[in-house]
Amino acid sequence: MEQLNTTELQIMKYLWKLETAFMKDIVEQFPEPKPAYTTITTLVSRMVNKKYIGFEKLGRDKHYFPILKKNNYFGSQLNGMIKNFFNDSSSQFASFFTDETELTNDQLKELQQIISNKIDQKN
Repeated sequence: MEQLNTTELQIMKYLWKLETAFMKDIVEQFPEPKPAYTTITTLVSRMVNKKYIGFEKLGRDKHYFPILKKNNYFGSQLNGMIKNFFNDSSSQFASFFTDETELTNDQLKELQQIISNKIDQKN
């Protein structure tokens, strides 16, 4: 799956949060100074063409909704990162993640519990 550029990702985050939106709703989500309305319209149109976003025509307006699912996108990006940066090794990624992030003992225990639960589900 192709990686979204910064602005495309921002638009997708807004749509994932809103679930459905008119163009004005998407534009309103941007912080000041907002990009030009026409810039956002062009990006959304391109994202429709790429099948990341769909729309329903309501009169003269379009009601947009995400086609690209958040979990699918981030899962694909994470899998690509593990493959490209950690020799396709989940354990190398986990080692890096736990060493390079400043996780508290409680967070590490929570992570351990999540992994234990997943192991139990697979058995």
